[in-house]
Amino acid sequence: MSLKRQTINTIIMNYFSSNFKLGILGGGQLGKMLLFDTRKFDIQTYVLDPSDEAPCKIACNQFFKGDLMDFETVYNFGKKVDVLTFEIELVNLEALEKLENEGIKVYPSPKTLKLIQNKGIQKDFYAQHAIPTANYKRFENIKSVIVDVLESKLKLPFVWKCTEFGYDGNGVKVIRQLSDLENLANVECIAEEMVPFKNELAVIVCRNPSGEIKTYPVVEMEFHPEANQVEYVICPARIDDTVAEKARAIALTVSEKFNHVGLLAVEMFQTEDDEILVNEVAPRPHNSGHYSIEASYTSQFENHLRAILNLPLGNTDSKVAGIMVNLSGEEGFSGDVVYENIEKILGWNGVTPHIYGKKQTRPFRKMGHVTIVNNDIKEARRIAEDVKNTIRVISTKSNN
Repeated sequence: MSLKRQTINTIIMNYFSSNFKLGILGGGQLGKMLLFDTRKFDIQTYVLDPSDEAPCKIACNQFFKGDLMDFETVYNFGKKVDVLTFEIELVNLEALEKLENEGIKVYPSPKTLKLIQNKGIQKDFYAQHAIPTANYKRFENIKSVIVDVLESKLKLPFVWKCTEFGYDGNGVKVIRQLSDLENLANVECIAEEMVPFKNELAVIVCRNPSGEIKTYPVVEMEFHPEANQVEYVICPARIDDTVAEKARAIALTVSEKFNHVGLLAVEMFQTEDDEILVNEVAPRPHNSGHYSIEASYTSQFENHLRAILNLPLGNTDSKVAGIMVNLSGEEGFSGDVVYENIEKILGWNGVTPHIYGKKQTRPFRKMGHVTIVNNDIKEARRIAEDVKNTIRVISTKSNN
């Protein structure tokens, strides 16, 4: 046996059924799905989250309640583990930097997160590295945006985005008239040119510290018109091979420039003339990759785990066509959740529901997802539509 093979085997033995500890910042559904693979591999896992009802709580070895933005809380948690990762970007960056300086492995690195946490800095990064992206302008607050519109320095319509603390469609709004800026948070933001596009695409890139890198197939995303949330993720994307290759190449370039470790989900627009523009990235498991649990040889969650532990990456190819349907709270309902008609879809071939473990629903809150697998992508899309029209995420009492 070669020395290299012996070293790899030694590393693997240290992770599995051992005293090695993996820490996850954030205890939501992404962490819960990651824990499926830590349990499969018997990797001891600690989780920090501010909520006592975090979905991760039932599946980790030890759960700690605390503020992810508090320096001391994050720092003290990080000192308990050997490798630290996160399932949400809203974490205390200074604590991660101190931990990394003291020898704790933090993946993705604080340097990468620093470039991504703030969308203004993220857009500047694309511009500096000649990565194609929509034209934009940064603003300190809403007042500055209004002044630019009134002075005709900023053309309507445009897309307003707050630079921090936005997620799942929150913090993004299309501005078609001046009154649309009313009631928006008076925070640092960007105004982005509205680009006509055919499709919204995403590519997940996986990279380990040794430099091994793989991409998942290009997926296509269909959005809810009001909530700005993904309704369907379709893999493979129904686009020409030349466009798919271009999207994967750009995603690899983005990954290389960020020098990330773990997963990097790159969201993109396919313009009317088939150019690819980068919208934004997420340095973690991503909604656009949930289909991979059932449809891929290696799920995005397992590959994130493999990557941050510097293990060989798994096969990212699809075994079968896959479509994911997001299960979001229905409008008009808040309170104890009820998954109406779930028993009906459980009787359909190739349909797998994932329930995230959130006890309380509210309008547009992500409560779960359903994956549909089929050899025929058209048939999978038809079944996905039936799933969407059958299952309802409601509560025992309506808001009406």
